[in-house]
Amino acid sequence: MKIVRAMVGVVLALVLQSMIGQATGTVRLPFDLALVWTVAVALLYGRVYGLLVGSVAGLAQDALSAGVLGIGGLATSLAGFLAGWAGTQFIVTQSLPRFLLYLGATAVHGFVFMGLYYLLGLRVFEQPYVELVTLGLVNSAFGVTLFWLIELLPGLPERWRVSRERRRKVRYH
Repeated sequence: MKIVRAMVGVVLALVLQSMIGQATGTVRLPFDLALVWTVAVALLYGRVYGLLVGSVAGLAQDALSAGVLGIGGLATSLAGFLAGWAGTQFIVTQSLPRFLLYLGATAVHGFVFMGLYYLLGLRVFEQPYVELVTLGLVNSAFGVTLFWLIELLPGLPERWRVSRERRRKVRYH
C-alpha cells in the first residue's frame, strides 16, 4: 500500500507542477514538486522507497521534457536514496533539520543533473548556483510545509468530531 500512495503522490506532483506551469505560462518553475515528494517518501518509508520513487519521478520528468532520458531519473533517485539514508542516521523530526535535508537533497540533485549535462556537452547553465540556491530554498519551504500537512491530516477528522461535540455540549448546557 505504501508504494501505491507513493506513486499516486508522484502523479499528483507532476500534474500539479504542470498545471502551475501552464497557469503561469513558464516552463522553468523555481521548484520541483517531484523531488519534494521523493524526499518526503524517503523520510517516511526509507531509502529503498526513496530510490524507487526517485527513479520513477525522475524518469517521468525526463519523458515529459525534451531532455535526455535517464539523467533526471539518476539525479532524483540518488537524492531520494541519500535523503532516506540521512533520515535513518539523523533525527529529522523538526522543521530545521527537514529544511536542511531538503537543501542537501536539492543540491545533490542539481549537481548530478547539471554536472551530467555539462560533462556530456549537452547544455551549459547560465547561472547554475543562483538557480540551485533558489530551487533549494523553495523546495525546502515546500517540503517543510508538506510534512506539516502530513502530520496534521491523520487526526483531523477526529479533532473535528471532538470539537463539534464540545460545541454542542456548551450550546445545550
